[in-house]
Amino acid sequence: MRCEGLSRCKLALFFAILMDVLGVSALLVGVFAPVEVRGRDFGDLLVYSGALLVVISMAGWVLWYSGNLEGLEGDEIKTPGHIGGAVDRLARRLSRRIRGSVGHTHGAKGY
Repeated sequence: MRCEGLSRCKLALFFAILMDVLGVSALLVGVFAPVEVRGRDFGDLLVYSGALLVVISMAGWVLWYSGNLEGLEGDEIKTPGHIGGAVDRLARRLSRRIRGSVGHTHGAKGY
């Protein structure tokens, strides 16, 4: 079986996995290993930088996920009764009301 979900956005997937591996590794080393250089403890630095790398990896995961989303086909958008049609009608109605109320308040000035 071939994983077709991994076929697109391989660079974003590689970036996300690399940042996760580096971040978790730095975090674990900072927590469990006594890291001292010239009497200074660098464990906290590794913990914070590891957590930051894991947070940065989220950008890669979002890019990979959004790059693998399938778009709606044109027929699905124009189907009567589809939720998008109801939202479009509601947006048009609200837009007309806003335009109408703005037109009444500033109509005398030529706006």
